Parts: sequence; structure tokens; C-alpha cells
Amino acid sequence: MYIGVTGRLKERVWQHKNGTCEGFTNKYGVHYLVYYELHQSFRTAIEREKKLKKWKRAWKERLISEFNPTWRDLYDEI
Repeated sequence: MYIGVTGRLKERVWQHKNGTCEGFTNKYGVHYLVYYELHQSFRTAIEREKKLKKWKRAWKERLISEFNPTWRDLYDEI
């Protein structure tokens, strides 16, 4: 599970899907967008990212399931 912040979500997910990003997502095969949030500012997005990264995995899974019950790839919907 990867949590990150970007100002260009569609482009960034495409990079992850196509393996053009080095690091965690490429190493562990993270290629699906199952959850996202929109924020009014980059600052609030980063604050939320830091908070979510401290959550237990089960809490993150519950958040995703409430937003996207089947965990389908949301890439085509953004």
C-alpha cells in the first residue's frame, strides 16, 4: 500500500502503472489507484498524508473499503 501526494494525479498514477517510477511502487508492484482525496491546498494534502502514514494498515483498509468497496482500479475515473 502506497500513500503519496501529487498535484497531477492522473499523470502520477500513469507513471506508477507503467513502471516509470523508481522506488516503492515499482519494487512492490503497486499499480492500482483504489483511493484518493482532493484537498484545497498542498499543505493540507501533506498534513493528511503524514496522518494516514501513521495509521494501522487495518484502518487504511477500512477507509478504502468505505470509499471503494470492491477495491476496483479508479484510474479511468479520474
